[in-house]
Amino acid sequence: MMFGIGLATKVYVAVGPTDMRKGFEGLYGLVRERLGVDPLSGHLFLFANARRTRLKVLVWDGSGLWVCGKRLEKGRFRWPCASADQQSVVLSHEELSLLLNGMDLERVNRRRWYRKVAV
Repeated sequence: MMFGIGLATKVYVAVGPTDMRKGFEGLYGLVRERLGVDPLSGHLFLFANARRTRLKVLVWDGSGLWVCGKRLEKGRFRWPCASADQQSVVLSHEELSLLLNGMDLERVNRRRWYRKVAV
């Protein structure tokens, strides 16, 4: 990715399937309406199709919106689980990296670790 992700940047993962034909305006609308977050906040928003073989990222870098996509040739992304009333899950930067590199976040063994959460 060509944009930086700072420590205060949150990573929102939309839990339901997304129509991958959506572009800037469509994803912008999903962030506002479905996730209830300001798309111009500088946070990163991640969407996947129903089969979890394609994903798109929407992020504001201060001067404009970025939309980036990835299509897997084989396999599927292992999407994080959420409760029925959740529209998104917030990931750490490390979890984002694991997800994008094919790791199953449910099977990752997290050790107790001190981390000051940025608010």
